[in-house]
Amino acid sequence: MHEESCGSTGSGAKSLKKQPSTPFLKWPGGKRWLAKEIVSIIQRQLRGQYFEPFLGGGAVFFMLQPDRGTLSDINPELINAYQQVRDDPNNILKYLKKEKVTTKNYYRLRDLHIRSPVKRTVRFLFLNRTSFGGIYRLNRHGQFNVPYGGGERTPSILWEDNLITNASNALKGMRLLASDFEAVMEMASKGDVVYCDPTYTVAHENNGFLRYNEKNFSWNDQKRLSQAARRAVKRGATVVVSNAAHNSLRELYWPSKPLVRLRSSLVSPNPSFRKPVREWLFVLKK
Repeated sequence: MHEESCGSTGSGAKSLKKQPSTPFLKWPGGKRWLAKEIVSIIQRQLRGQYFEPFLGGGAVFFMLQPDRGTLSDINPELINAYQQVRDDPNNILKYLKKEKVTTKNYYRLRDLHIRSPVKRTVRFLFLNRTSFGGIYRLNRHGQFNVPYGGGERTPSILWEDNLITNASNALKGMRLLASDFEAVMEMASKGDVVYCDPTYTVAHENNGFLRYNEKNFSWNDQKRLSQAARRAVKRGATVVVSNAAHNSLRELYWPSKPLVRLRSSLVSPNPSFRKPVREWLFVLKK
């Protein structure tokens, strides 16, 4: 587990966070469409710390705006981006504004190996906002391999709509970890709420869900997640899990009954190919 510092926690930091903010990343499988409902569930249960061990685009976190939180993801580049946005937004924007949105510059940055945490974040954000379909995909060697998106795709919204500045404020005081979900969930105790939104991979391992990291979220991982959730509930935490609507998952969380929600698939960049998808929301508590 790799831990990043919590950043500034000055007395005025929390008083600024009055309104929900918009995620600064486009992220596959994000929960913007369901965030309001999930946040209403969390707010009724949250008495301690908020945990989100599959952070991704952070739609639920940015709408919730908790006073205390531990945010984590297994993707170290993602967590580095959050940490740099939290701690050094001005430098990020300074460098990002200098990057030309061209095919040549896209592939130059995509193939570049960078050590500086700030410039790695600039690369990450640029690719996120200019890649084809806003997809995040790594090959088996952990290399970003999405082609250039072209068209009107540009990172300018990040400063024109103050997405980076607002996100930096929202992240102040949050603990950020590059970690497997299980170690983070073990930290949750009485009064805490854990929200989990894993990559949806079900029992037969061939359900068509995309690969978001080098290693798929396997069926064994799904089982580990359900077991970690049950342990957290025994310690007094509430665990909310978004997942695919599949009977094998119903068995994992029995006797909890899922809330069924319907959305349009956003995997295809062509709206005509998007089909309605059922998702389940499990709320586990004592």
